[in-house]
Amino acid sequence: MDTRTGLPVVGMVGGGQLARMTHQAAISLGQSLRVLSVSPDDSAALVAADVRIGTHTDLATLREFAKGCEAVTFDHEHVPTGHIEALEAEGVKIFPGSRALVFAQDKGLMREQLAELGAPVPRWGRVESAEDIETFAGGVWPVVAKATRGGYDGKGVWMLGGPQEAAELVATGTPLIVEERVPLRRELAALVARSPFGQVAAYPVVETVQRDGICVEVLAPAPGLNEALALKAQQLAIDLAHELGVVGLLAVELFETVDGIVVNELAMRPHNSGHWTIEGARTSQFEQHLRAVLDYPMGETSLAAPAVVMANVLGGEPGGISIDERLHHLFATDPGARVHLYGKLVRPGRKIGHVTVLGDDMTSVRARAARAAQWLQEGR
Repeated sequence: MDTRTGLPVVGMVGGGQLARMTHQAAISLGQSLRVLSVSPDDSAALVAADVRIGTHTDLATLREFAKGCEAVTFDHEHVPTGHIEALEAEGVKIFPGSRALVFAQDKGLMREQLAELGAPVPRWGRVESAEDIETFAGGVWPVVAKATRGGYDGKGVWMLGGPQEAAELVATGTPLIVEERVPLRRELAALVARSPFGQVAAYPVVETVQRDGICVEVLAPAPGLNEALALKAQQLAIDLAHELGVVGLLAVELFETVDGIVVNELAMRPHNSGHWTIEGARTSQFEQHLRAVLDYPMGETSLAAPAVVMANVLGGEPGGISIDERLHHLFATDPGARVHLYGKLVRPGRKIGHVTVLGDDMTSVRARAARAAQWLQEGR
């Protein structure tokens, strides 16, 4: 408890953009967000008042960080499971807990658990050798290999075209699973929040657009999605939140196929597919996550406009006009575009921010968002 305000202190492990935007949500609730950041230059560390510098892999650092927090949560999945278990044994309230989070940390365990629960998943198998991948492929290539831990934004995922590529990947020593290449129509995401009390709130199902393994656009609601399939996706996410015991946000990344939906990945934290909710929903995913971990009643999740598009801003090539000048030009051209920059050093292809546009027509809103993101990336 913050003695100055009489309101809870929430600790968030990780100082990236998710913590930065959670900090923004905490301000309106009067709460104090404590951030554990590796560097004082991380996104959240640049703006939050209560920043502790340290690594999430050190149990003593985590233990000290958690003192005085009503709840501890995460902006990434990379805290060692054993550390979370140790803190839970000492009475620290951690959300999501170790028994849930492990299914977002380990793709092999996730696939096993989802299959056991009867959730739709791709055909998959564990990998101990290159021969395991060849046997799985059965002569039908390509297949998809995934690192069991640590992958994000296209990293840790490989499309293997044949035995030679499989052998080279296995030789790196990376623990892997292998999956069939799903013949998908598009990618969707279903985002829900769940409190310790068991209350849930589901957001409209969105379409996510990927390029080179990185999400570049999110369209809310998913255009042309059959209502029955949308309800099925929301119910699947709600069921998984309950069955896995998730507290906080759960993002279920989905493939839409000719036969329905298939679960691709799980994330148990605020997620890129929900950034649109800051302006585009009645309650942002970041506020909802805070409500959930503190066991507050959930906020309304309806859309603020008929069409909402979030476009990620990626780092461009060096040179050109400054980002400040780009903002001037963008706002003069499209005053309705909402910009979120993360305070990151610019590297080509790195997510440095996002733009959200609201309107009545998905086609025009999408064009505006893409144009705004391109301008911020390229200065033209």
